[in-house]
Amino acid sequence: MLAPHGGRLVQRLASGPLAQALREEVHHLPSVRLEAKEASDAVLIAVGAYSPLGGFMTQEAYRSVVHGMHLPNGLPWTLPITLPVPAELSRRIGRGDRLALLAPQLVAVMEVEEVYERDLEEEARLVFGTTNPRHPGVARLLRESPWVAAGEIWLVDRPPPAFPGQELDPIQTRARFAELGWRTVTAFQTRNPLHRGHEYLQKCALEVTDGLLLHPLVGETKDDDLPPDVRLRTYEALLEAYYPRDRVVLAVFPAAMRYAGPREAVFHALVRKNYGCTHILIGRDHAGVGGFYEPYAAHRIFDRFDATKLGITPVFFGEAFYCRRCEGMATERTCPHPGEARMNPSGTWVRRLLRSGQLPPPQVMRPEVAQILLRCFADLHGQVVGRVS
Repeated sequence: MLAPHGGRLVQRLASGPLAQALREEVHHLPSVRLEAKEASDAVLIAVGAYSPLGGFMTQEAYRSVVHGMHLPNGLPWTLPITLPVPAELSRRIGRGDRLALLAPQLVAVMEVEEVYERDLEEEARLVFGTTNPRHPGVARLLRESPWVAAGEIWLVDRPPPAFPGQELDPIQTRARFAELGWRTVTAFQTRNPLHRGHEYLQKCALEVTDGLLLHPLVGETKDDDLPPDVRLRTYEALLEAYYPRDRVVLAVFPAAMRYAGPREAVFHALVRKNYGCTHILIGRDHAGVGGFYEPYAAHRIFDRFDATKLGITPVFFGEAFYCRRCEGMATERTCPHPGEARMNPSGTWVRRLLRSGQLPPPQVMRPEVAQILLRCFADLHGQVVGRVS
């Protein structure tokens, strides 16, 4: 099976006497309350999803990633993984101290290596390509403390999963792929319900690889994104009716969404490599938001990396649509017909229909998925909606 990023799957899970000792020690340690993003990062570091990271980034690693999209050892890595701490706490801790990470109960203990200050405006400009606070990732970053603590962590008491049985760690997805006999696996990252365009791309991937990891992100997202439980129900309905059961693994990805566009596309690829995937689908405006990125910037960024160091193959697709003249799903690479023949399943259009109580056409979204979303929008807006055929 494909090696994890850096060659070894990091495991920072405290158990037995070590875990008990840390639980007892925590009462005497300085502590920091984790926000949702950092709480999920702590778990993903500990289970190896962020291999080769064993903790929150040092200043050397942080600057190397922010300025050069590589770790100091030359491995590709595109997003900073940092732990903000209040300025007052930053003055009380230093190398050799231990820090309790709470959310709100004990989650992990950090072995502090250093404390340093970031330039938040610079990080926003380099990572997100903008300092505009209308960008949700920038807005969240600019609310953070510029002070961060760095060091390896031990996960002591893992928060209960939001979706029991579906939050599979990299060691578990790798075991599942091996059990199924898959040598090649395509990952699909999503934070939205699946429409027919997504389905088309996934089934194209199933034609050329052994299996598909459908890996919806269920961590922190924008307030106006659909709740993760609703999205998960749509995936389950779609898989039940339209996919071969022995060719797809559905598991949730408990990370926070950064909305960092091209950089996050590479990050998503590297993380899925740790989960055991050999390929990842990268579509139009992957991880983008609000028109902040060029539609295919998430494709072009991969040209800036040594493919052998990435170790996972991106599979690039344009926007998929239904063509009335082709009478099927297509992309610009396969369809010669003009725009007026195409039904584009844009999220804005679909949401507008659902808010008005209408189902999107079946050429755009499967009725089983649309019914779930219609009821969700009805609940959000206090409407009474019957079953629409």
